[in-house]
Amino acid sequence: MNNVTPFPRQQPGAPAQTAFDRLELSRIMDLYGRMVAAGQWRDYAIDLNRDVAIFSAFRRAAERPEFRIEKRPALRNRQGMWSLIGETGGVLRRGQELAGILAPVERRLLKLIDD
Repeated sequence: MNNVTPFPRQQPGAPAQTAFDRLELSRIMDLYGRMVAAGQWRDYAIDLNRDVAIFSAFRRAAERPEFRIEKRPALRNRQGMWSLIGETGGVLRRGQELAGILAPVERRLLKLIDD
């Protein structure tokens, strides 16, 4: 009973947990809300790891995500830290700006409303 386990500390030089900031998450959740209103998405998941933050959007809860929006800050100076990944796992779009990554999904939403 007298054993005290120290709280694990982050190693110096190790990356902190990657997360979405308030504006990024607000933009993603705005798109998610519009897709839910259109009847396309029903569930989402957020996965925050050391090197990547992932937002997954599902048509139904019991299947693979239709889209994954990934933020990888390590790729900021290369291909861009944002990527849009489709249901099959293929990268649909990469870039430096979140708006450019969300554009194909937003265009799809416009087509749904236009019908």
